[in-house]
Amino acid sequence: MMKYLQKLGKSLMLPVACLPICGILMGIGYALCPATMQGGEMSGFLNLLGFFLVKAGGALIDNMALLFVIGVGVGMADDHDGTAGLAAFASWLMITNLLATGTVSTLMPSILESTSKTLAFDKIANPFIGILAGIIGATCYNKFKSTKLPDWLSFFSGKRCVAIISGVVSIVVAAILLFVWPIVFGALIAVGQGIVGLGPVGAGIYAFLNRLLIPTGLHHALNNVFWFDTIGLGDLSHFWAGETSADVSWSLGMYMSGFFPCMMFGIPGAALAMIQTAKEGKKKVAIGLVASAAVCAFVCGVTEPFEFGFMFLAPALYLIYALLYGIFTVVTVILGFRAGFSFSAGATDLIFSASLPAAEKTWLIIPLGIAAFVVFYLVFRFAIVKFDLKTPGREDDDLEAEKKVVLSNDNFTEVAKIILEGLGGKGNVKSLDNCITRLRLEINDYTQIDEKKIKSAGVAGVMRPSKNAVQVIVGTKVQFVADEMKKML
Repeated sequence: MMKYLQKLGKSLMLPVACLPICGILMGIGYALCPATMQGGEMSGFLNLLGFFLVKAGGALIDNMALLFVIGVGVGMADDHDGTAGLAAFASWLMITNLLATGTVSTLMPSILESTSKTLAFDKIANPFIGILAGIIGATCYNKFKSTKLPDWLSFFSGKRCVAIISGVVSIVVAAILLFVWPIVFGALIAVGQGIVGLGPVGAGIYAFLNRLLIPTGLHHALNNVFWFDTIGLGDLSHFWAGETSADVSWSLGMYMSGFFPCMMFGIPGAALAMIQTAKEGKKKVAIGLVASAAVCAFVCGVTEPFEFGFMFLAPALYLIYALLYGIFTVVTVILGFRAGFSFSAGATDLIFSASLPAAEKTWLIIPLGIAAFVVFYLVFRFAIVKFDLKTPGREDDDLEAEKKVVLSNDNFTEVAKIILEGLGGKGNVKSLDNCITRLRLEINDYTQIDEKKIKSAGVAGVMRPSKNAVQVIVGTKVQFVADEMKKML
């Protein structure tokens, strides 16, 4: 199950990677044409250009569920074939049409008597159903892509039957959801209302759980509840739609704002603490790992290179790290800082979201950022020294083994070669894939894994979620390493 969830989490990163362009286009567009969300006359080249860019960015934001359909469908297919994406899209069309309010109310007129049930089917075209359709499409592809039918049906053999089977499965799933979806939706509404009812504390609990679930990939499910319009919240989608808190029932942006001081400034503070507490002979190793990760977190909000660099070395420290997110989110919400992101809480998204109508007191990022830097630094330094935590540069392994290979950061062929050797050679690798920052591999014999050898390539760390699964934390250049390794395999 864990392996399956990790594969799902990776596949979700494919559609999520489409979102930065939305933030850039809509941020520039709103800056050029405030009338797009504030009303008023739109005339002149700059205003019309801004309106054009807002609509371009909104094309993806407004259809995010479809991105999940195709991204999950292709991402979870064994060989990432586009046929799985087509099958997933067929599944999406089948489910959303069968469970549309008009269809359901005809089949079961009593549905219209319940406001919550009506709302449930009004919201059926949501990211959760998108992910479900993607899973159906990919699963049908993996199981039936090589199906051989009798001669008189041979035209539909192999991949051509996948979309048909997905459609049939989707009919069954829709029939089940006809009764199950209102119950699930009601439970999600209860969770969402509970968080909203807790105000800033609820936002802090969400931020804490978001970070805590990163290793399992389950944070994506949590994000769908609060960022997107699955249960009527949609903090992210409403923020980038040009709305304000007056248009919704919560303080718009409260489920995103707290991440900014933590990712932009807290992580650099924690990174400095790790560098300063590293062993004398290993400071350069620590700098190479956490300093670049901190820069990445500040600029674009990609935090995995930093988080996976220590979460398994010092899990207690990672728990503290998640708690700090929760605390700073509470403080941020109370102080009134509001910013949003389309990708993650880095400086890029902060700049482009600052012109949106829901953005408030963005200047507070300076004092909040300074506070986050200092607090993360002091807490990490104290915990590392007090409890002798094995953060990067403090491991009890042989320093000389790490010095055997000195690589250029761009020597991807050599990096891939060293990692492959550490994995036991190409004969020990069953499959290879990658997400934004990680190589994901299935292996035959876990005893052949040499983590020290893999780490000597300069990677951030090695994760072993199961007996036959290995993840190598490479960073944002992972695609280049994966391409070279695929050639070797």
